[in-house]
Amino acid sequence: MKNFKFLILFLFAIMGAASFAQGPDKASLAKGMNFIETKTYSAEEDAQILELYKDLRVADVSDGLDMVGLPGTGLVNPDIHADWIDLKDFAHVFRGIAVTARYVPTQKPALPAPGEDFAKWEGNFYNAYSNEAFTALIRPGTAVVIDDVEDRDIGSIGSNNILFWHKLGAVGVVTDAGSRDTDEVGLERIPLYLRKKGRGIRPGRNEIESVNRPVSIGGVLVCPGDIVVGDGDGIVVVPRAVAVQVAKYASGILTKDKAGRKGLYESLGRPLDKTVK
Repeated sequence: MKNFKFLILFLFAIMGAASFAQGPDKASLAKGMNFIETKTYSAEEDAQILELYKDLRVADVSDGLDMVGLPGTGLVNPDIHADWIDLKDFAHVFRGIAVTARYVPTQKPALPAPGEDFAKWEGNFYNAYSNEAFTALIRPGTAVVIDDVEDRDIGSIGSNNILFWHKLGAVGVVTDAGSRDTDEVGLERIPLYLRKKGRGIRPGRNEIESVNRPVSIGGVLVCPGDIVVGDGDGIVVVPRAVAVQVAKYASGILTKDKAGRKGLYESLGRPLDKTVK
């Protein structure tokens, strides 16, 4: 029996060593390596998922995540909030598919070289270091999710570029940092969720690190293709792997809630609004 146990342990040791040997080699690691795979989905697949979420609230989705065994998993820190709120048409509410970008603090000079034209330096910085490469991935139904430098005053988002993203198909924008031109963004009625107001430009402050890789927003992992829902309660992120099941549970919760509130509206003699019809 002792020999048999020894043989089993020996076989497990060999299997573990073989598994380790098949892992990434040192040279590959030295160059940098991502360990979470980015999965891609067709426009048709995204549209089918979004159809399941078209009326769902953040609260419904949060409850749905509880019901699939992921309580609190997708709840973004409430410090990341709606820049503006429309209590008539709920135009600030959105449901979208995540396209992600990550910006990091730059180590490059914060000013042009002596005698260099500022506008030329600024334009080169935008193009070479702090560009918006992720725009190539935006399509109808996209939620742009930007992991930025939250502890610096950087207005990576403004009324010009967010309108361009909207033109490409973005239904909402979420950042764990700042945006500037927020008055104009409100007038443009493009859903924007942010941590704070920003004022500075990107050149000399940040640079793009990756596009469509997993990012962390308000303590939540956001992978490309995840479902992002935003309303007055904040932001919730649904992992794509459980998106259908979460939507099913959340839809049932919303249906019961609307029926209950409709009965109360009628007993109070209140006219029915869009939230109970």
